[in-house]
Amino acid sequence: EPPAGKDMRYVADRIAEESSIDTWTDLKTLLPEVCEKLRARVYEIDEKKKFVKIAYPLHLFEVENMPAILASIAGNVFGMKSVENLRVLDIRFPAELIEKYPGPGYGVPGVREMTGVRDRPFLGTIIKPKIGLPAKMHAEVAYEAWVGGLDIVKDDENLASQDFNRFEERLYLTLEKKDLAEEETGEKKIYLINITSPYREMIRRAELVQDAGNEFVMIDVVIVGFASLQSYREEGFKMAIHAHRAMHAAITRNPRHGINMRTLAKIYRLLGVDNLHIGTAVGKMEGSATEITSIREEIQMDSVPASNDRFPQNWEGKKSVLAVASGGLHPGHVSAVVDILGKDIVIQAGGGVHGHPEGTRKGAIAMRQALEAKMLGVPAEE
Repeated sequence: EPPAGKDMRYVADRIAEESSIDTWTDLKTLLPEVCEKLRARVYEIDEKKKFVKIAYPLHLFEVENMPAILASIAGNVFGMKSVENLRVLDIRFPAELIEKYPGPGYGVPGVREMTGVRDRPFLGTIIKPKIGLPAKMHAEVAYEAWVGGLDIVKDDENLASQDFNRFEERLYLTLEKKDLAEEETGEKKIYLINITSPYREMIRRAELVQDAGNEFVMIDVVIVGFASLQSYREEGFKMAIHAHRAMHAAITRNPRHGINMRTLAKIYRLLGVDNLHIGTAVGKMEGSATEITSIREEIQMDSVPASNDRFPQNWEGKKSVLAVASGGLHPGHVSAVVDILGKDIVIQAGGGVHGHPEGTRKGAIAMRQALEAKMLGVPAEE
């Protein structure tokens, strides 16, 4: 969106300059041959829709360095006076760049293999209240959810290692209850423990989780940042990554400025998360069914077709990411979520499970019954 008195060509040129090799004034140090080789090129402007498409030469970037790539194409450009508003709707990644990134280690096929859940959505819950339970009670609530029929139990995004619920104690007590629930139900259960913390501590906690035999960690990926996530993935841990998107709306929610969630989701698929929160379309979080379906397609399709606001994208064989629908869900939402997002999802309910009048186990049973009814084509009311 241009400032007053300027047109879209002016805005497009300023963005291209700032995000590649130019600046606000003529440079005696900018050689013509360098400019020709490295400059960004504006190749399409839609004045009516206020869309601009800009192409960048791949050798402008250190292709293995996602933070540096984003510093160019999504860095200073957001703060320029010459651009009133700017929103990144998509980035098309070439094959030469995609091959430098690991993608998901497990993704949809790996998580299904891990759990034995083959042809239905996963069911999960977040321990509630999100903060305040001691570690022993946290583990008991997790057990009740698992034996009630849920596949996954997750820490909330702000549960770390508070003095009332220390990380190590929570890890070991909850895994004991996970083993018991698996023995009693005959089903594989998953615990998503939040390791979000400063990087060295995050690695220490990941080592504890791996040594304890757990299959998953959870990371608040927006909050830890692209560099920490990329570095973590390169550490070589064997655990799958559940990516919570807390704080994403500070970047994605303003429809005129920022970066949309689909673009962030593409970056997280490249960097190698296995599960990713994408919204629900029917719960308490913002996001239309069309938008959320577009995000799901981007993280799960092998080849994504172009649309009005989306580039085509070939994922060059990278695994698909398990989509997570979470935020204000309850058993009555299950059918609609499956209709919108399909089967390769986690349907995650916090208050919708723990708020059941008869407690967590009955809330979990209600969620499982609602899903089974949907899979059988039976209206949930019956």
